[in-house]
Amino acid sequence: MPDFAVHFFICNIFISIGIGIISIVRHLLKKYVSARILYYLWFFVLGLMTVPFLPADIFRLLPGLSSNHLSQTGLMDMSARPLFTDPGSIFTEANDFAVSVSSRTSLIPLFLLILWISGMAVVSFFTLRSFSRRRILEKSALPVQNPQVQDLYKKCCSELKIKKAVPVYSTAFLASPYAAGLLKPRIYLPIQLISDFSPAELRFILLHELQHCRQKDTFISFLMPLTGILYWFNPLVWYALRKIQCNREIACDSAVLQLLKPSDHHAYGNTLIDYAEKISHFPYTAGISGSKSQMESRILNIIHFQRDTKISRLRGGAVLTILACLFVFSAPALAFPGSPQYGEAYFPEHMDHISVVDLRDIFGDYDGSFVLYDSGQNTWTVYHPHNAAKRISPNSTYKIYDALLGLESGIITPGSTGMVWDGKDQPFHSWEADQTLDSAMKNSVNWYFQSIDSQLEFHSISSFLQKIQYGNQQLGSDIRLYWTDGALKISPFEQVDLLRKLNENQFHFSSEHIQTVKASILQSASPRSVLYGKTGTDRIDGKDISGWFIGFIESPDHVYYFATNIQNTASASGSKAAEITASALSKLKIPY
Repeated sequence: MPDFAVHFFICNIFISIGIGIISIVRHLLKKYVSARILYYLWFFVLGLMTVPFLPADIFRLLPGLSSNHLSQTGLMDMSARPLFTDPGSIFTEANDFAVSVSSRTSLIPLFLLILWISGMAVVSFFTLRSFSRRRILEKSALPVQNPQVQDLYKKCCSELKIKKAVPVYSTAFLASPYAAGLLKPRIYLPIQLISDFSPAELRFILLHELQHCRQKDTFISFLMPLTGILYWFNPLVWYALRKIQCNREIACDSAVLQLLKPSDHHAYGNTLIDYAEKISHFPYTAGISGSKSQMESRILNIIHFQRDTKISRLRGGAVLTILACLFVFSAPALAFPGSPQYGEAYFPEHMDHISVVDLRDIFGDYDGSFVLYDSGQNTWTVYHPHNAAKRISPNSTYKIYDALLGLESGIITPGSTGMVWDGKDQPFHSWEADQTLDSAMKNSVNWYFQSIDSQLEFHSISSFLQKIQYGNQQLGSDIRLYWTDGALKISPFEQVDLLRKLNENQFHFSSEHIQTVKASILQSASPRSVLYGKTGTDRIDGKDISGWFIGFIESPDHVYYFATNIQNTASASGSKAAEITASALSKLKIPY
């Protein structure tokens, strides 16, 4: 939650910019589009204000898992003699070294969270108190029985082509009429309107309130107080809410004026003026009254009113379409990414042949996924596709590509990969020694790869991530541990796809550098196959919560690429992921 508080406050900057943009667009277009289009423009602001509370995954399409591509299959025939009596024995070189990081929450995000919740509690109290007063008033209301009013009401419904009747109530405790109700709207009238029956005035009021119901304005009236509660601290949001209320009434006035004769416009304006001081401050309502400044804007709208034309409607449609496209493209950036370990979903392209296998007996109590790609057959074998599509921290598996970056940058060379230990204490004894790329990769020596990164500029690493399209390509603020602090994320599917591109050198790097990296992750070799792999562990507060083992197997006829990720509250290490990988490969009869 503290992480969300920081995310939410940052999103407010962009939401404030969005409010400014909509205000400018409205000002520029007010002479060219209808009042209702100008009102609809604010809907994008309301939509934008909901996005920070949505998970990023909701904006992600998951290609490749359509019903014609994804098939649930049984495992291959397991009746044959197992290929290996000890599946984990060949992974003894997959050493697992991980530095624990702290999950302690910073006081600033916690303070922001407490401040935000406290403010919401205060605003909610006043909103609920007003809502309670309104409910008491509505309980005192009775259905309108006056025959003249009923006849006039039916005529108004006919004018607006409303077939489903909206109940009309009256009460002596109401100063001005309004419409309310999220799913079943009702119209509430002051009893004076009934007793001092004025057909013209009551007609204007009924048309106005029915128009609110017809255009579902009561739903927007329901959202506005909720928005005020969530964004109580943002003055620009309050400004936008006032403008939405004013523009809602202007749009409703314009819709009524479309029905009235020009000679009735003056009388309609006088009706508004009569209610200028009769304001009912209730949440979740849409009424004919309003503040003095709002009434001034509405009267000016009546004076300068022009009927909608086909051209103005076309202009309005074009504006809404353009802004809708901008909203769709910008909204995902404000969505909440979730926990530091889990991010958006990703599937590689061209996944045409996928088989889902059941490896629950191998994974046991571990959550996670297993992905296997046979490049010779162009087939994917997956355990738990949903998890396999989730981007998570790569941890030390990223060191494969950090080594490649060091080689391509000239910091290390194939013939000289050595680095001298600076003598500082390290968390593991094997790290307290001079290192080569092979030893640093085998023992997952953080300082070796941090030394590579420290000799590069921030944009050089960022450009490299973009070039190889590594996961979400995010570095975060700490260049020392961006592969473990939750900034950089990659999915098991992406891990496999990237290993394939590395082995086939689709990056067009030096082939000697590719071979040097491959040699550093060599696990075992035999006449029938060569196994390459790298572990990774996410250790938080001394507990291993996520473990990786990724790699590939080269055989004479096939190259198999694999990625295993496991999650647990305390024992999900990279070495355990390697054991599970060995068992899975053995069960699937993959020779290694």
